[in-house]
Amino acid sequence: MEALSDPETLVTLAFSLVAAGAAIGFLAGLFGIGGGAISVPVFFEIFSVLGYASDVAMPLAVGTSLAVIIPTSINSARGHYKRGTVDVSLLRVWAVPILLGVLAGSAIARFATPEVFQVVFIAVGLVNATKLLSGGKGWRLRDGLPSRAILRVYGAVIGLLSALMGIGGGAISNLVMTLHGVPIHRAISTSAGVGVLIAIPGTIGYMVAGYGRPDLPPDAIGFVSLATFALTIPTSLMTTRLGVSLAHALSRRALETGFGLFLVLVCARFIWDMLA
Repeated sequence: MEALSDPETLVTLAFSLVAAGAAIGFLAGLFGIGGGAISVPVFFEIFSVLGYASDVAMPLAVGTSLAVIIPTSINSARGHYKRGTVDVSLLRVWAVPILLGVLAGSAIARFATPEVFQVVFIAVGLVNATKLLSGGKGWRLRDGLPSRAILRVYGAVIGLLSALMGIGGGAISNLVMTLHGVPIHRAISTSAGVGVLIAIPGTIGYMVAGYGRPDLPPDAIGFVSLATFALTIPTSLMTTRLGVSLAHALSRRALETGFGLFLVLVCARFIWDMLA
């Protein structure tokens, strides 16, 4: 792999990861997401530049993204919890179903093609973006959360799709909660907690799913790159609190519009990659 022997390329990639870490942390605090919508495409590009085929680069990007989400989600959730806007009772209901969904997604990851990950990412992202940018008009199933049984089904779906997308579940759990009338600030805060529930088992699952493959980077444990994790984490932890502070300073509509535009850009990036 020529990129591995080119010092200039390696330095550029390292700086890209440091910058991506800052963006991941900021978005984790601002939108209650783990930052996977930024880290997955960035990591995918970097692993591709390093010469890894798509069937390795994509699950490696997703698994490493989930690992990065662990500290950023914990940091973000703590910040929102201190402000009293995290729905802890809902997180308790979702804990086991989310775990089961994440484990299923991690198992699928070992055999899925890169297109599976990208299609799931695009579909979920565009649905959520449409809802957010439209102001949510007509996007209301009911006022108030449904029964515990339905919530558990939601939790399993959130865990499964998030594991395939390499995200902390914020985009999906935000959609679920706001469809049931949960205020956007409370939904974003609770989604930060969802990220913690997803990222830890998801990371372990991707480590197991890729374990023993001979075509992975030398620093990787399964589908998790330790070097990428180490370069991304410092700046992500530094910027998370900035995102939390801004989230509580912005209006509901500003948050919805910002999150929606962000998701559109990420989806456009993956569509471009699939068509290229």
